[in-house]
Amino acid sequence: MGSDEAYNFVFKVVLIGESGVGKSNLLSRFTKNEFNHDSRTTIGVEFSTRTVQLNGLTIKAQIWDTAGLERYRAITSAYYRGAVGALLVYDISKHLTYESAERWLKELYDHADAHIVVMLVGNKSDLAEIRTVPTEDAKDFAEKNGLLYMETSALGSVNVEEAFNTVLAEIHKKVSSKEVTRGSINAVTLSQPNADDAQVEKKACCKNM
Repeated sequence: MGSDEAYNFVFKVVLIGESGVGKSNLLSRFTKNEFNHDSRTTIGVEFSTRTVQLNGLTIKAQIWDTAGLERYRAITSAYYRGAVGALLVYDISKHLTYESAERWLKELYDHADAHIVVMLVGNKSDLAEIRTVPTEDAKDFAEKNGLLYMETSALGSVNVEEAFNTVLAEIHKKVSSKEVTRGSINAVTLSQPNADDAQVEKKACCKNM
């Protein structure tokens, strides 16, 4: 139990993108080094944690995963709350999953911290021979929107560590410079009261004083 508390930061990172792009396998590859060939659609929300060493600090990454199906969008605000990082995942062999990236990005910014670190991830790079999304197009989109970018293969375990670790390092950099307001999330609960609402109430009651 003691070892569970021996970390400097807890960073909540969410996985977003269409259903079937490999979000759950990216999660299991990073947190358990496993790949499930019979990956069924995730129903609801699940998260896994992994502790990593970064610049002499111990960081606990809390990675959240949800299905990309439209019918689960009711969980968005709770899902995004407190997130300081996001991996926006598409399948390089399915152009439609890339086309929806802009919508996912808008939804993310509608619900998350304005300074959230976002990486566009082209998953299934092992399917390069049936690629429908050119790397340059995705890179341009990422650059235009101020996103990090990487291509991964959860199946082949290519760039999965690098993708998550790059996002975690960038979050830490922002936290260190105080850009991310909710930098260290020690406990994330779905029923957590909204701090912003409390601030508004506080200001309202005190503005005449």
